[in-house]
Amino acid sequence: MNLLNGAAFGRMEGALQAAEMRQRVISNNVANGDTPHFKRSEVLFEELLEQSMGNPEGQLIGKRTNQKHIPIGSGSSNLPIPKLITDETTSMNNNENNVDIDREMSLLAKNQLSYNFYIQQINHDVRMMRTAIEGRV
Repeated sequence: MNLLNGAAFGRMEGALQAAEMRQRVISNNVANGDTPHFKRSEVLFEELLEQSMGNPEGQLIGKRTNQKHIPIGSGSSNLPIPKLITDETTSMNNNENNVDIDREMSLLAKNQLSYNFYIQQINHDVRMMRTAIEGRV
């Protein structure tokens, strides 16, 4: 049984890695808030994960229990890779910089809350497995 290698745990791990990447990107945006011609970037992950998990009605998806099995359908075990997007079309200042510090700081706070949630959820899952293994009540 693959408890820590399951799809749900993998998705949580992928979300945690995306939150870490998003932290670096937002920090870079804030650090370059006054740099002329700097264009802000953002990380897309949740949207890609949602699209990859979508199962159109009538499509059959098989579960692979061995790496040698032939995959059936798209499968939800393949996590999308976080995508870095740079907004080249907008401008906030006369120096063609498009970083809005207030927006970036609110995105930073939102990302911190998401990161804390992911950590708490992973800790909870591991704690529950430990409780089941040790047989404590």
